[in-house]
Amino acid sequence: MRPSPAALIASLVAAFALGGCHSRYIAATVTNRTADTLSSIEVDYPSASFGTNTLAPGATYSYRFKIIGSGPTAVLWTDAAHHDHKVAGPELREDDEGSLAVTIGSGDTPTWDLHLIHQGS
Repeated sequence: MRPSPAALIASLVAAFALGGCHSRYIAATVTNRTADTLSSIEVDYPSASFGTNTLAPGATYSYRFKIIGSGPTAVLWTDAAHHDHKVAGPELREDDEGSLAVTIGSGDTPTWDLHLIHQGS
């Protein structure tokens, strides 16, 4: 007896669901720990970038991205005195997954906190 087309489709859907189709991504945050509003905040990562026009004191901007390729990260911003900053961050690879937190404080160097989930390929 042949299974019906509906049964075949249901089996395929179940196989994909159980097969663990999973898209790897980085959950990123940029936090302003200065006393002033920052502007033109941009985070560069391999093959793309994200950002926001302004970030108030104490505020956090969140973004999720998929890495295509490998390479360095960097954060760029303009402070309240209209000085531009660019600081290099950690390297990312195409199979990386996890979280990246960038905290911009009162100094010229932000802190980077990268936590990767290592999975077997």
